[in-house]
Amino acid sequence: MRIADAATVGLLRPGDRVDVVAAERTGPPEVVAAGALVAEVPAPDKGVADGGALVVLSVPRETARVLVGTGARTRLAVTLC
Repeated sequence: MRIADAATVGLLRPGDRVDVVAAERTGPPEVVAAGALVAEVPAPDKGVADGGALVVLSVPRETARVLVGTGARTRLAVTLC
C-alpha cells in the first residue's frame, strides 16, 4: 500500500501492527484495516512526486480488496496498534 506520509512509514518495522486509515478531506477519517501486520517496508522510492511510501501488509483477501479500492481514491495513513 502507498501511505501518504513517508516519514511515518520510515518508523515501521516488519512485525508491527497498524490500523490503516482513509483520510478524505470531506468527512471523518475511517479505519479500513484494523491490526494489519507489517510484512515488509521497502526502500523509499526516489523521485516519487506525491511524497508517499510503500509498505507491504499482510491482511485477509477481503481486506486487501478494500485497501486497494480505497487507496485508489483517497490518501491512506497508518497508526501503530
